[in-house]
Amino acid sequence: MATAAPSSPRKILLDADPGHDDAVALLLAHANPRIDLLAVTTIGGNQTLEKVTRNALGVLTLLGATDLPVAAGCTRPLVRPVRVAADIHGESGLDGVDLPSPGIALDPRHAVDLIIDTVMAHAPGEVTLVPTGPLTNIALAARKEPAIVERVREVVLMGGGVHEGNATPVAEFNILCDPEAAAIVFDAGWDVVMVGLDVTHQALATPEVAARVGELDSPVSRFVGQLIEAFGRAYRDVQGFDAPPVHDPCAVAYVIDPAIVATRRAGLTVELAGGHTTGMTVADLRGPEPTDCHTRVGVGLDVERFWDLVVDAVRRLS
Repeated sequence: MATAAPSSPRKILLDADPGHDDAVALLLAHANPRIDLLAVTTIGGNQTLEKVTRNALGVLTLLGATDLPVAAGCTRPLVRPVRVAADIHGESGLDGVDLPSPGIALDPRHAVDLIIDTVMAHAPGEVTLVPTGPLTNIALAARKEPAIVERVREVVLMGGGVHEGNATPVAEFNILCDPEAAAIVFDAGWDVVMVGLDVTHQALATPEVAARVGELDSPVSRFVGQLIEAFGRAYRDVQGFDAPPVHDPCAVAYVIDPAIVATRRAGLTVELAGGHTTGMTVADLRGPEPTDCHTRVGVGLDVERFWDLVVDAVRRLS
């Protein structure tokens, strides 16, 4: 597969379900100079499609990213009932933050078509897909236009976990929402990097991080401060975290600098039929690391460099 020049910004399409941590991922993707954010698509997940789409438009308006195509995607998983995370993200999907009225009109295309059009409009190996919600849009795009599988540089997703779950003891929320879609994405044959809970549970927005953001004293920094406060309160109440893990920007950070997220090659499958294990991402870590495997799993995070990226992005927008 052809690859883009390493010195050029990485062209990405971000598929998200904002969501407090998705909002930070949008911020990082928009503000970091090593990312060329081509488009944003939305997927029902943390809240319903209507709510997360409104949140995406509001966040992008706040960030000044008003020239991007933004398209709404699938309202529900491929075969399963709708599942949302109101206990973490609230009834709006972004409870506890102030968003401006959207200053962006939705692209008339369905998200699946915007994904396909974006990939096909660029040379092979140029576009990286970064899904930070359920994988329904990505799976359907690969099914509707299989030619994108050979053209996409890689799929860097936030989801799953090798040793951890959060929606169940063994399943992560994004994968559990639509495990059939996840299985399609993992099995498609393109390069996949799974940035899961083993990584993101290290990305804790501690009081020290909140203080660094607060020192910047701008509308964007105050917005991020609201995100951290609201997200932190939910994670303390629901999951017992002292500080909230900010999952989704970890996938964007990997695209900016792969050294920030330690990964290893491993075969990946998704459990679809287990009575207690549906949605589990099963990574084959036996024996030597395979050389011919197209899937990688995240196993560690350079926490200091990760937060430096996020704080620098807030500073650039301040």
